[in-house]
Amino acid sequence: MKISEIMNKALAIEEKTSLKEAAKIMSDKNVGGLIVMKGDKVSGIVSESDILKSVSNLGKKVSEVMNKKVISIDKSDSVEDAAEIMAQNKIKRLPVFSKGELVGIVTATDILAHSEAINDDFFFD
Repeated sequence: MKISEIMNKALAIEEKTSLKEAAKIMSDKNVGGLIVMKGDKVSGIVSESDILKSVSNLGKKVSEVMNKKVISIDKSDSVEDAAEIMAQNKIKRLPVFSKGELVGIVTATDILAHSEAINDDFFFD
């Protein structure tokens, strides 16, 4: 199964967005992370835990607390590839790209919901 079959729409915000605004978006949209953009380029990912670590200063910009090491996947890659990347890097979400353009996001929850698409050897190797 391809990532394009299970990915969701990525919610993106600008680097200058405050943590308070980001937290509100996450709450309103019921998501645990947002893609951070600088113009039309991905510059990071901000998660609930990033915000919680800075809860005493929600006026900070997301660019101050986001994870700048963005690991991504191509929409034509397999669900198994995504699971392996997440496990190796201890991350829960992967931005999905097609021809260098952000087209979605896949989360650990998405992968678990489609775990029948992952080879049994992945789990029991």
